[in-house]
Amino acid sequence: MKKQTHTLLKNIFGYETFRPLQEEIIDRTIEGKDSFVLMPTGGGKSMCFQIPALIFDGITIVVSPLISLMKDQVQALKANGIKADFFNSSITPEKENTVIDKALKGELQLLYLSPEKLISVSNTWLKELNIKLVAIDEAHCVSMWGHDFRPEYTQLKTFRNSLPSVPFMALTATADKSARKDIEAQLGLKNSKLFISSFDRKNLSIEVRGQVTKKKKLQEIVNFIERRKNESGIIYCLSRKNTEEVADYLKDLRHSVAFYHAGMNPEERERVQTEFINDDTKIIVATIAFGMGIDKSNVRFVIHYNLPKNLEGYYQEIGRSGRDGLAAETLLYYNMRDFVLYSQFADGGANTAMQKEKLNRMLQFAEAKSCRRKILLSYFGEHLAQDCGNCDVCENPPKGFEGTILTQKALSGIARMGEKEGITMLINVLRGSNNADIHAKQFFNLKTYGIGKDVSFYDWRDYVIQMANQGLIEIMYSESSALKISPIGWKVLKGEKNIQLTTPLSSEDKKKKQKVVKVVAEGEINTDLFTELKKIRYFISREENVPAYIIFNDKSLKLMASQLPVSENEFLAISGVGMNKMEQYGEEFMKVIRRFKSIEKPRKTPTTIETFNLYKEGLTPAEIAKKRGLSITTIFSHLSQLYIEGKEVELDNYITKEVVSKVGIAFNELGRKMELKPIYEKLNEKISYGEIRLGIALILKNE
Repeated sequence: MKKQTHTLLKNIFGYETFRPLQEEIIDRTIEGKDSFVLMPTGGGKSMCFQIPALIFDGITIVVSPLISLMKDQVQALKANGIKADFFNSSITPEKENTVIDKALKGELQLLYLSPEKLISVSNTWLKELNIKLVAIDEAHCVSMWGHDFRPEYTQLKTFRNSLPSVPFMALTATADKSARKDIEAQLGLKNSKLFISSFDRKNLSIEVRGQVTKKKKLQEIVNFIERRKNESGIIYCLSRKNTEEVADYLKDLRHSVAFYHAGMNPEERERVQTEFINDDTKIIVATIAFGMGIDKSNVRFVIHYNLPKNLEGYYQEIGRSGRDGLAAETLLYYNMRDFVLYSQFADGGANTAMQKEKLNRMLQFAEAKSCRRKILLSYFGEHLAQDCGNCDVCENPPKGFEGTILTQKALSGIARMGEKEGITMLINVLRGSNNADIHAKQFFNLKTYGIGKDVSFYDWRDYVIQMANQGLIEIMYSESSALKISPIGWKVLKGEKNIQLTTPLSSEDKKKKQKVVKVVAEGEINTDLFTELKKIRYFISREENVPAYIIFNDKSLKLMASQLPVSENEFLAISGVGMNKMEQYGEEFMKVIRRFKSIEKPRKTPTTIETFNLYKEGLTPAEIAKKRGLSITTIFSHLSQLYIEGKEVELDNYITKEVVSKVGIAFNELGRKMELKPIYEKLNEKISYGEIRLGIALILKNE
């Protein structure tokens, strides 16, 4: 069975190896057992039920609330030569009859249905199908504890009970512990096994900026976008009005942008979404109504214009970037007004206490002074041993100082105002502001009036939030956001406990931040060729009326632009290229690659020879990399190639025998495939790509 699943993975989907947990989930499903799959957005959930669907002699039912995503997934499956279709409210009665007919004749391997449609047909033609597997996507929708509860999902348990011998698979990207138990019970899963994949999306950088004025925020976003011209991105806003304002502002500056919110008519929303998916529009400014049905792989950034209302939603939204595994950036703006508004919304809704607790966790994340990825992953029950190095806090660690006296000044101000005022009034009193409210309430007579005038308004706000995060004060939203001193806070005020605070980052500190560049592809990318390949992909996608990334994603194109495949075998070796795509598109892409290869030959000395000439001059690999403006991994790749070609290169100087041995074991266990990433992952990311390349060269040459 293992051989069959691996053959399907390579021949149909174009991948050499499974991602973590996928194979175990697939094997369990083939054995007829229930599973609960918790994987991050872009983590490869779909493969867990798509491969069993190809093995089973029958049909796999996929339940999903995301109508637009169904269409995308079915198009992607068809592009790989798989028989799939969808059945939801977006199709005509004629199309419904066609789908039903194909399903009844056994001409479909996968059928996607919305929960409403499934319930409405579960006692009619659906009963006649040879159902071998049911996958329930976005399974958190069944739970009252989830962040996106949908009542129609609760009826799926009846459907599950009608198919007692059929394996069910529940899949979601967001579910905390309380939601997980509820999901299993609500869906009636039997002896299911919980699979939790790592939620660590290393390719996403995380940055948070607080208390930025509207004018400055817009200018920062413009600067951010202009440094990333022609890249796709999503900007999330709290209100419909904000989406239109931000989109209009960017449009006036001639950016390719559109807005999206629930107040638009369905046809307009569909048009905007389609144009974004097809790369006709580069940037979408949207409320959180947008994105649930987006499977676009080349979103390079996600910006939150306002504070999200919970960490589940935030994680899911940033997860819509970098789905192709290449580096992507996320930027979150927030201010206390966002927090107060969400608190007011929560007061009028269901599960008020739970919503407010989740909102508090979101604010604590935004105000954090420690590794943000650690906080985010710990929320989902995963713990990083080390700081991530790819968030704003890691890149600019805050400086701590003895903050007891500063804290006592603030606590004294709160106490002297009777614990009835909010943050703004407190800061104005501490800074000695001369405004009407202070005069009306006689606060200028307080002993604390003006004792903090040497600290800026925004720094005071930062310190007060730190005090709240440390549990010294509480923000009473039910009392107009009045500040109350906690028991610990009273101890500090009385001098019984000391407090450490951290210095707020200056704007200059923020400018110094350096992004961590992730290794995404081996070799140098020919940017002109990459641009040309994107053009071909775009024209094919227009002809076939499918999103461009369904033809090939950016990662596959970048591998083509670095590895320059010109034969069928070479092209099939590119990650993401299966047999069907090879037959459909291979020749067209290889024709362009061949043309570029022939153009390049007379133009310059081969890149490996340039490296070899510098090596003969006595330069070290690091010096060669610096001189040529290339990565050390690329230089090691050149030296390895030169060594295999018989050039005098002493590779032994750059790698130990122990490392060569480890590389050799992993290389053999993975079928001696010349792909570095699977070996890198198998070695727990402890041996660099450069060393792996050196190790393979030594192994092959000395056999």
